Amino acid sequence: MLLFQNKHKDNYKTGETKRRSMVKAITWRTLGTLDTVLISYFLTGQIKTAVSIGGIEIFTKMILYFFHERIWNFVNWGKRDKN
Repeated sequence: MLLFQNKHKDNYKTGETKRRSMVKAITWRTLGTLDTVLISYFLTGQIKTAVSIGGIEIFTKMILYFFHERIWNFVNWGKRDKN
């Protein structure tokens, strides 16, 4: 799959690529949004309200997660050397 093909490590910085961070953000937010919709439906009993809440938060939290991941890419704490 082109998205996950190996790159020669001398040509790239270590850490995650922006593409990997974006794919992680999308898959995580999809799961998180389904959870939000279910909780919202349980609390309100209205599917329209639940889907509206989920529809808004999927975008806001995906953006926040992406930048959170990119910032953590600069933090060396807890990383192991790639030897």
